[in-house]
Amino acid sequence: MVFSAAQLIRRDGVAATGMREVAAHAGAPRGSLQHYFPGGKEQLVNEAVAWAGRYAGNRVARFLAALPEPTPSGLFAEMVRQWTDEYESAGFAAGCPVAAATVDCAESVESTREAASAAFATWTGAVADALTGMGVPRERAAPLATLMIGALEGAIVIARAEQDVRALKSVARELGPLLDAAVSRKD
Repeated sequence: MVFSAAQLIRRDGVAATGMREVAAHAGAPRGSLQHYFPGGKEQLVNEAVAWAGRYAGNRVARFLAALPEPTPSGLFAEMVRQWTDEYESAGFAAGCPVAAATVDCAESVESTREAASAAFATWTGAVADALTGMGVPRERAAPLATLMIGALEGAIVIARAEQDVRALKSVARELGPLLDAAVSRKD
C-alpha cells in the first residue's frame, strides 16, 4: 500500500490521492488501511514519502554499479537517464512523489513536511557519499548533491510541463563538467 500511495502521489498529488484509490491500486481490502495506517491518510502519505526517499537513495548504488568508471557526471547522467527513459517510454504523467508531497503539504501538514525533508536528506546523503567516494572533497559533496537533486527535480517539472525531455538532457550536459571538476586530483 505504501508503494501504491507513492505511485499515485507521483501521478496525481496528495490531494487527489484517496485512501480508497490506494487500496484499489494495491489490491488490498479497504479495512486493511485502518489496520496498517491508524494515523489515516497523513500516516500513509508520510510513509510513502519516506519510502520514496529510501528508494532514491538506494538507486545511487545501482547507478554507480552501471558505470564502468564512476564519475560525478556519470552518476548524474544515470540519475537523469532514469527519468528520460521513463518519459520517453511511458509519457510524462508522473513526477517525484517527494516533490509532489512537498508542493501539496509543506505549509499545511507539518509531519509531511518533515517526512519530505527527511526523504530529501536520505537521497542527498547517498549522493554526497557517492561523490566523496569518487574524490570530491567532503565539504563540497553535500552542496553538490543538493545542486544535482535540485537541478533534477526542476528539470522533471519542466519536462512534464513541456512534455519533452529537453530540460533533463540540458541539465545533465551542462552540470556534468562542473561536477567532474570538483574531483580532487591526486598527484
